[in-house]
Amino acid sequence: MTLIQTQYNRRSFLKVSTAASGGMVLGFNWLASCTPSMETLSEIPEEWFNINAFIKIGDNGIVTIYSPNPEIGQNIKTSMPMIVAEELDVDWNDVTVEQAGLDTQKYVRQLAGGSQSIRQGWQSLRMAGATARRMLLEAAAKQWQVPVEELSTDAGVIKHQSSGKSIGYGEIASAAASITVPAEVELKDPKDFKIIGTRRKNVDGPKIVKGEPLFGLDYDRPGMLIAMIVHPPVFGMKLKSVDGAKAKTMPGIKDVITINTAPEEKQWSDTNAFTELVAVVGNSTWEVMKAKKALDIQWETETPPESSGGHEKALKDGIGGKPDEIARKDGNPQKAFENAAQVIERTYKAPFLAHNPLEPMNFFADVKVDRAELVGPVQTPEFLSKTVADVLGLPEDKISIMLTRMGGGFGRRLYGHFGVEAAVISQKMKAPVKLIYTREDDMTQGTYRPAYRVVYRAALDKNNNLTAFQIRGAGIHGSPVFANRYPAGTVDNYLVENVGIDSNISTGAWRAPRSNFIAGAEQSFLDEVAEAAGKDPIDFRLELFDRVMKAPVGEENDYDPARYAGVLQLVKEKSNWGMEMPGVYRGVSAYYCHNSYVAQVVDVVKENGKAKVKKVWCAIDCGIVVNLEGALNQIEGGIIDGIGHAMYSGLTFEDGKPEQNNFNNYRLIRHMEAPTEVETFFVDNGIDPTGLGEPSLPPISAALANAMYKATGERWYNQPFMYAEKELVLG
Repeated sequence: MTLIQTQYNRRSFLKVSTAASGGMVLGFNWLASCTPSMETLSEIPEEWFNINAFIKIGDNGIVTIYSPNPEIGQNIKTSMPMIVAEELDVDWNDVTVEQAGLDTQKYVRQLAGGSQSIRQGWQSLRMAGATARRMLLEAAAKQWQVPVEELSTDAGVIKHQSSGKSIGYGEIASAAASITVPAEVELKDPKDFKIIGTRRKNVDGPKIVKGEPLFGLDYDRPGMLIAMIVHPPVFGMKLKSVDGAKAKTMPGIKDVITINTAPEEKQWSDTNAFTELVAVVGNSTWEVMKAKKALDIQWETETPPESSGGHEKALKDGIGGKPDEIARKDGNPQKAFENAAQVIERTYKAPFLAHNPLEPMNFFADVKVDRAELVGPVQTPEFLSKTVADVLGLPEDKISIMLTRMGGGFGRRLYGHFGVEAAVISQKMKAPVKLIYTREDDMTQGTYRPAYRVVYRAALDKNNNLTAFQIRGAGIHGSPVFANRYPAGTVDNYLVENVGIDSNISTGAWRAPRSNFIAGAEQSFLDEVAEAAGKDPIDFRLELFDRVMKAPVGEENDYDPARYAGVLQLVKEKSNWGMEMPGVYRGVSAYYCHNSYVAQVVDVVKENGKAKVKKVWCAIDCGIVVNLEGALNQIEGGIIDGIGHAMYSGLTFEDGKPEQNNFNNYRLIRHMEAPTEVETFFVDNGIDPTGLGEPSLPPISAALANAMYKATGERWYNQPFMYAEKELVLG
């Protein structure tokens, strides 16, 4: 039996009030994120009113859960209510979900990022459901004059077996509202779960398929204007002058204005290369797009422009020069390398990447003299609110932000400058405004995945044992290396050095930040070291895990070697690693990030003389899986995304100007290039859930590179592996 307290540090998570219809409203403070939804909205009593972050039980038995956290396609709007419904013991068909707006008084960590939603919401969501169930039971026990221990629940019905009595949650909800919130409640044993661990379809799926308005681009308000921005064409430039006379004469155009969105106090989320912008405002998207082309704008250089060649040189110099930081040093690496029988050294690099979510940036704003209302897709509404208040000169409690579903994020919508821009334009126009980016606006604006370069060195003794390991990583605005991750702790002599390169090109988090590059480099290099040592690549890795389990080096290793080794052993078993498979070329990789462990095997085959990823085998230890349907979607999406960007994607610059600005010259993976099959295996260990949205992406590039090496005899050090339409041809 697991008990959980409903009080913490004298702060109550739970409060009860009575709905106007007589139902029970159980509000609670979520420690992280949560969400739900369903097609039974028509069944909800009209008298119910919105209270952010609460369970609401109507007198008809319907349960509504308001979610404070943004939905960016990670499926928390389905998985979160599953957790609550499980502990509440309600029929899943009686659960509906609604999106809450920003409310910093009621919510903590009201954002989407870092694969933390399920992990951080797990206990509080279970507690909320279990507490509501207990109060319903106590109300029924009081009404029937029987001990509460004699009652049971099933699918939203309370039963008293000896008397044969039963009552639905809706019928007892009003009475339950008067019950004192218990100091602690009992949680279910995972073996008794009925909803958690099953497959549940996306609750918004039918609406998405039917094109119902859920996304920011769908949002409409009578009388709103459409706005688009123009930013400098080159990083390092700023606005000098603008002549919008011709554009203002065009049909539907209201005005051409200049705006400045720079806050006085910059937050981490205010990553934006361009704060001085030109905005065109009109009646329709098409009219505004045409007017943009009629603008006469002059730009001037503020800082020297940068080219891809300049970044290449800076990264190379950073690798070869003095490090900014020695992040970790175990033993005497220098002496170990001097005494080595064999030294392997390899350099890996990757370019800038754009995020390119399917839905371009957009936001609605209606700014009045004393308040501002914003609606749109952003991963960090709380931080957006602070910046908007700063820039507009309004108190933060006068800023209202409602969240829409997002057509992808991948970290791009962590940085809400587009919401700030919409607010400033609305304030200047004294009218409700919807700001819309074109694809070109977004791809050339900045906030890219940084370019990286890393050098690995490994020393082997005469018996092919690993005696030293060195990593030097350099990146735009920071190194990609995690000093205390594997293989830290597996080798006596270990050195990590970091270099950060300055740039006027803005960068930010991109799906699985830093890990998205360093995992591929690390795991590709370990394959080469294993080959040099004459060992099977999986066996070589397992030997290192065995070493760290028995006698770890250092005390700050941030991974569990047993769980790490476990996913490798699982994928080895499931993929029949080591078995002869004529015509199939295999590569392996494993990585830990976002509190989860992933191992993958990629099978490459020859089709018409060209390489084809036939199958990916994936083993993952992410604790309890809440929604199997959503989990598989997340894993498969991460794998395909990782393969595509490693193979084809890259963003380069010429004299500070992005050379790619749309999908005609920024290559993404195509349907025919995706794996034919992905087979996933979960470790069933009963541990509380950990991250899932990001962990499947980082290791896949190395598994692919290692498989391609087997197919071609060529190692792959630089991403993207394929430039433009160059094809990988098997020998």
